[in-house]
Amino acid sequence: MDRRDFLRSVAAISALWAVEFAPWQSMSAFASEMDDFVRGPAIKDYPLRQVSKHVSIIFTPHGFPTPDNQGMMSNITFVNTSKGVVVIDTGASVQIGEMAIRQLEKNFRKPVVAIINTHYHGDHWLGNHAYVERYGNSLPMYAHAGTIQAVKGIQGSLWLSLIEKATNEASLGTRIVPPNMPLEHGAELRFGDVTLRIHHYGKVHTPSDLCVEVVEDGVTLVGDIAMNQRIANMDDGSYLGTFKAYDALEKSTRTKIWLPAHGVPAANVLAWNRALFEGIYYPCEQAIKDGLPLEEAKTLVLKDKRVASQAKNTKGFEANIGKYVSIAYLEAEAAGF
Repeated sequence: MDRRDFLRSVAAISALWAVEFAPWQSMSAFASEMDDFVRGPAIKDYPLRQVSKHVSIIFTPHGFPTPDNQGMMSNITFVNTSKGVVVIDTGASVQIGEMAIRQLEKNFRKPVVAIINTHYHGDHWLGNHAYVERYGNSLPMYAHAGTIQAVKGIQGSLWLSLIEKATNEASLGTRIVPPNMPLEHGAELRFGDVTLRIHHYGKVHTPSDLCVEVVEDGVTLVGDIAMNQRIANMDDGSYLGTFKAYDALEKSTRTKIWLPAHGVPAANVLAWNRALFEGIYYPCEQAIKDGLPLEEAKTLVLKDKRVASQAKNTKGFEANIGKYVSIAYLEAEAAGF
């Protein structure tokens, strides 16, 4: 029996004792105590990078969760306002959230006044746990209504389990803390000298992605609807929806820097991702028109100059291109009817 199995056995026995002999103790409080008892190790500190006047990020070079990176795979963004710090996407565990809090309190010496979760994939919200521990349950945590519903449902437990397994249980102790305040397209949140404008354009990376425009800085956080040198997960998404969202964002914002949750912020993030996705989707669309099967569509995609030029520098390309061609093929087939 290893240490974690031992601790779980102790926790199970203690839980039985609590029910039998201490019925006055709330089970939720007891569960919180067990989280502290059976808890993964702290994560190392990652430095801040300033992106613009009000925006800084904790940047991660990692593409996917592993035991070595302890799930640190998604950029964490801080918007420094005169009213306090707004955190956009909190990371994949309570340990990552605690690390981010150490960094923001050291660098800004201000409280966190709000959190925004861009969508329901766990590397963007599982860190919420650390913030309610530090700042209390009344902390406003915003997301699209669809994200809130998904986190409270199957996606919450699914992602908690996925991250724990991928990190070899380094994220143990993390609890599901759903966002609690819904946001819709066009909403504006004002925090003293900073305005955050919310964009939602339907199904893109998921059905409920939010993009957050930091109006005064000309910076827009795009979550996972665009990445930089990483192929985005499209299992829950839409290629056509992605192109529509890019068009709308470029038309409705004055963005100088696009800030992805995965990859380096830059002016060309949407253009880079658009080229890759067009190189995947449109050959599939042509294959459908020509009556070609999926395997021949994949051959056309791999020969497309937009794809071929980016394949070597795109994290996760080899492992995922087959699946994402299949997704594009099915979407193009459905769009043709």
